[in-house]
Amino acid sequence: MEIDLTTPALLFSAISLIMLAYTNRFMSYAQLVRALKEQYRANHSSVTAAQIANLRKRLYLTRAMQVTGTGSLLLCVVSMFFIYIQLYLVSIYIFGLAMVLLIISLAISVYEIYISVKALEIHLNDMDE
Repeated sequence: MEIDLTTPALLFSAISLIMLAYTNRFMSYAQLVRALKEQYRANHSSVTAAQIANLRKRLYLTRAMQVTGTGSLLLCVVSMFFIYIQLYLVSIYIFGLAMVLLIISLAISVYEIYISVKALEIHLNDMDE
């Protein structure tokens, strides 16, 4: 099986958009961390502590999503280089690995969304009390 330069290049736009979404998510978490820190200093509530613990986990997951997404993009470029120097078999395996990293990044994203919903549930349960 032979691939050409356009095959790995197809993932560029998808990965770029995903990375933009991950960066926006990270920026909103940074704002939330600052707000929760001030809230926790003012009032040491168990709800705020639970939110902080949840947010810490989400930050680590976001970092893992960004690392695997960036790794995927990097391997796409490496794959293109190997296509350019006509090492097609190596490029196919590297491109396959790039797709695996992208799948892992998306799976982590789904898990992080699940945890984000838990954070909102904590917040809503606090309103019920």
